[in-house]
Amino acid sequence: MKDNKPQLYNLAIAWNWEFDSDFISGIEHECSLRGISTYKIDTNHLPHLLGDIKDNKITFEAFFDRASDADPHFLPLVKWMEEHATCLINPYHRVTHAIDKANMHLEFITNGLYVPNTIILSPYNEQRCISMDEKELKNIGNFFVIKPANTTGGGTGVIMNAVSISEIIKARQEHKNDKYLIQETIIPTIFEGKRAWFRVYFAFGEIIPCWWDDQTHRYTELTKNEESCFNLSGLRNTMSIIQRICGLDFFSSEIALTKDGKLVVVDYVNEVCDMRLQSKYYNGAPDDIVHKIEQLIAEHVKTHLNQKNENKL
Repeated sequence: MKDNKPQLYNLAIAWNWEFDSDFISGIEHECSLRGISTYKIDTNHLPHLLGDIKDNKITFEAFFDRASDADPHFLPLVKWMEEHATCLINPYHRVTHAIDKANMHLEFITNGLYVPNTIILSPYNEQRCISMDEKELKNIGNFFVIKPANTTGGGTGVIMNAVSISEIIKARQEHKNDKYLIQETIIPTIFEGKRAWFRVYFAFGEIIPCWWDDQTHRYTELTKNEESCFNLSGLRNTMSIIQRICGLDFFSSEIALTKDGKLVVVDYVNEVCDMRLQSKYYNGAPDDIVHKIEQLIAEHVKTHLNQKNENKL
């Protein structure tokens, strides 16, 4: 008699960025060490896979999405996973909430976090003409940052060192359905020649802080000794608050320490972290941190599968 049960894989990984290949391979390796089966889903393979899912030929227990943020063709897969997979890394409904910088800005303030002085503007397609208060803009500073609220990834749409209202008017027409944030330029303090600007990862309960030079985009691991010496324990507390607000399993934030001792959250929630290896790319993440996160992903899935099996007993 023919067995109509679908083929089961433990973890499905959707990806569409060629520079993710090392990271995905690392996750596969760590999963293999733990007896976890994996299944990669890329752009070319997606239509065939959706057909197999519809025909009940294949199914998955856990899902890690690194594709739908840039390619809406993956959204039907995401929807299916939301309804059927029991372990979702960064569930889509939480991601859509967390990536809205305007929402996060207000929630961060409500929860006592420092953020740049900001003016939030409606989308161009909702309000074409805006009335900018010169005094309000002056409070932002002579140089300011213009960024879309929802368009994310690699600084897409972000304009640094803007100086005029005309730049704001022009920028709003680049992403016409998006709100825009006009933010003051944050100047970090200096510790022994290093700019006190950090990219901090939250990964499945662990907080991993790094120096991240906002000018060179070069990462350096923040050692425990440096964290203690420069009194940077507040980075961990800040990230814990951000995680409670956004509810994501894995993300990063940019945080700067100013000369007056304030930890200012500059880039709120980056839900698809750049995991290129520093050994291959000058501005990649430190290799040890990438490999640590690969291990944490595999451990997270393993824990879920173990709990699921225990519940069946």
